Amino acid sequence: MGKFIYEGTVKTEIEDRALAHLQLVMIAKLRRGEPFGFTWKEDVSIGGGRTTVWVHGGSDLVFKYGGSRQPSINREWIEALAFTANAPGGLYIVPEPAETSSHDVHRIAESA
Repeated sequence: MGKFIYEGTVKTEIEDRALAHLQLVMIAKLRRGEPFGFTWKEDVSIGGGRTTVWVHGGSDLVFKYGGSRQPSINREWIEALAFTANAPGGLYIVPEPAETSSHDVHRIAESA
């Protein structure tokens, strides 16, 4: 289990695989100079609810991983997260979609 830390004080635990995908989306947006909101649900053990932070080029962000190995990256998940980040409601964690191989894409296209 990893941690996302915003401005040194706002923290949330996020599974390492999800955190790696979030990091890629966030860094891409910040490289393009695109600020965005990031929202997550708080665990009921700390009162529940949700938290939103405004992420911009001057934000102090830390991505702290529990494991030492880099997880494999699911491009479909990156695209789904980026879609939320570009929407008015901002970035939030969506379930990981199944990866579609190029073979599957061709098969789907042929059956249409």
